[in-house]
Amino acid sequence: MGTAVNLWPLIGVAVIIVGFILRFNPMLIVAAAAIITGLAAHFPIDRILTAIGTGFLKTRNIPLIILLPLAVIGLLERHGLRERAQIWISGIKAATVGRLLIVYLLIRELTAALGLTGLGGHPQMVRPLLAPMAEGAAEARFGKLSDETRFKLRAYSAATDNVGLFFGEDIFVAFGAIVLMTTFLKEAGIVVEPLHVAVWGIPTAICAFLIHGFRLWLLDRRLNRELGALTKNVRGETA
Repeated sequence: MGTAVNLWPLIGVAVIIVGFILRFNPMLIVAAAAIITGLAAHFPIDRILTAIGTGFLKTRNIPLIILLPLAVIGLLERHGLRERAQIWISGIKAATVGRLLIVYLLIRELTAALGLTGLGGHPQMVRPLLAPMAEGAAEARFGKLSDETRFKLRAYSAATDNVGLFFGEDIFVAFGAIVLMTTFLKEAGIVVEPLHVAVWGIPTAICAFLIHGFRLWLLDRRLNRELGALTKNVRGETA
């Protein structure tokens, strides 16, 4: 006869869901969920507090690792990083939004495939560099942009970073998801080398590059059709 499974510790999940719905302080929500889960699992209170304290000591340096690069990027932005990126890309006559993002997509996939996932990212690359460069390339061709167009270019820039990272890191043999899959298959009696899983991620990454690259090519055509015609009309009226 099987042993009954205690499902009461899952009440901690409900506490997190309710807490976030009610928009309580995240730290208090997580701490309350941990304590309630431990009590539901019949852990003594001193053991629960010890586990929370140990986890805090192990991860106390993580906020510094995350916040320090953001502070550096913010300082660079304050001293004109975005403006310099726009001016530089505006001087390249052959640069278009689509071409710029396609090049970045290729670089992002290749570097992520080598495990260098920290070279890109929204706060350190997309916001201060990639999005301003995309806007600068568009302004060099079509003049002043509307807010709607600017937000669209920023969205495409962020999406390009996401696609390059997501499908590029699947090729990296030491990627956590690959280790998880090989471990799960091994427990099921199927022995698969991590290298084989990584190799079979290459066709997917190539397809992702081609599909998103085609979307970026369509973006160039759409901008030429919409903004190009508008620019010609404005110039005609001015003349």
